[in-house]
Amino acid sequence: MRELEVIGVRIEMPSNQPLVLLREVEGDRFLPIWIGAVEASAIAYAQQGEATPRPLTHELLQRVIESLGEQLTLVQIDDVADGVFYATLVFSSGATVSARPSDSIALALRMGTRIEAAESVLDEAGMHLPADADEEVQKFREFLDEIEPEDFA
Repeated sequence: MRELEVIGVRIEMPSNQPLVLLREVEGDRFLPIWIGAVEASAIAYAQQGEATPRPLTHELLQRVIESLGEQLTLVQIDDVADGVFYATLVFSSGATVSARPSDSIALALRMGTRIEAAESVLDEAGMHLPADADEEVQKFREFLDEIEPEDFA
């Protein structure tokens, strides 16, 4: 397993499909995962640290987990098959729950949980970006500074 950091979410053109972009912490591969608009908004809210007047689904789940005395210790993106990604939530009690990566990432960002991907997932779906990738990532981060979660609706 390789640790990932969330670069952010964006709308991929021309399909208008949101994606979340992750990057290896110790490596040079990026992992793009196409997600739904609701999950894109949830990830964007979490990255921006924005509070909502009423808890969104991922905030509610966080509160339930904490109320039960659990901790989300790890999010694993552990498989990809036919372009569909699969993740597992790992809890302090040892319990595991299968989940969509988009929901898992939104929850991990709220709970400060480490995100990892299986080497096989990165081998199959990871991308090596060219040497000027850091410039592109910077442009992407600037884009994120300007976009609001509501833009994904």
